[in-house]
Amino acid sequence: MSHANARLTPRGRALIVERFQHGWPKAHIAAAMGVSRKCVTTWIDRFQAEGEAGLQDRSSRPHSSPSRTSPEREAAVLRIRAEARVGRDEVAARSGVPARTVSRILARHGVPRLALLDPMTGELLRSSKATAVRYEREKPGELVHMDVKKLGRIPDGGGWRALGRGAGGNRDRKHGTGYDYVHSLIDDHSRLAYSEVLDDEQGPTCAAFLERAIGYFADHGIPRIERLITDNAFAYRFSLRTVCAEHGIVQKFIRPHCPWQNGKVERLNRTLATEWAYRQPFDSNQARRDALASWLEHYNTRRRHSALGGQPPISRLQPTS
Repeated sequence: MSHANARLTPRGRALIVERFQHGWPKAHIAAAMGVSRKCVTTWIDRFQAEGEAGLQDRSSRPHSSPSRTSPEREAAVLRIRAEARVGRDEVAARSGVPARTVSRILARHGVPRLALLDPMTGELLRSSKATAVRYEREKPGELVHMDVKKLGRIPDGGGWRALGRGAGGNRDRKHGTGYDYVHSLIDDHSRLAYSEVLDDEQGPTCAAFLERAIGYFADHGIPRIERLITDNAFAYRFSLRTVCAEHGIVQKFIRPHCPWQNGKVERLNRTLATEWAYRQPFDSNQARRDALASWLEHYNTRRRHSALGGQPPISRLQPTS
């Protein structure tokens, strides 16, 4: 991954050098790459001085920081926060350190927010939404996640993504074309996913989808599902009981208003939206529905998954006959 503040990736910098070596004027290179002529000169000079190593990312951290808060003052800020458990403004007033600097010191040392601490003891009681602790079940089928993604239907002839905003269609909530409901199930260990576009998210629809998803998982190397986790939707709480009981599945629910606990299927919903539903303009709703099956096959068998070391979900499953 390129440096967060870099205008160009190492490949883009190499392209500048290649074009310069082929005789392109620096002004033409700058226009083609969308950067300044000074930027072009910088990378050409660095390549001539250091070779390919000069095109790689470097830390933007300064060589020295003479105005950085001293370790003694940082220690004082941390001590006041730990002993008094007060906010940054009060810490700033007591320590003489600017409030914004206090915030940076606390963040640098990983001090949790006061809202996550017990007000009486200062003990960390609540976990942050953005946690560095990631979990993954040890084997396929040990836990699966289920959710529904609602999408506006595409009117015949195409919606606003194809025709432009103001073209009508499903922009009118009262007389629009309505919604599709993308039901999805994903395995926690392998990330094998199954999705269907259905007309509603009622209990019987969810139960029937789960039954078909169990069959799909069995055909792809997950013969048994042990646990199912969902949000607290009414349809999930009461309509999946029979299916789960028939297949020996323990049903679990996330804490209310904590969707990140069902994060793997929430992330699948985002991937569905960006790589399938909104990847290209469709001229009809049926065309988008028809495209889901092939995309799902690509997702499970060929798409590289960062959580799986760059391998597709099928790589973690035993071959089926």
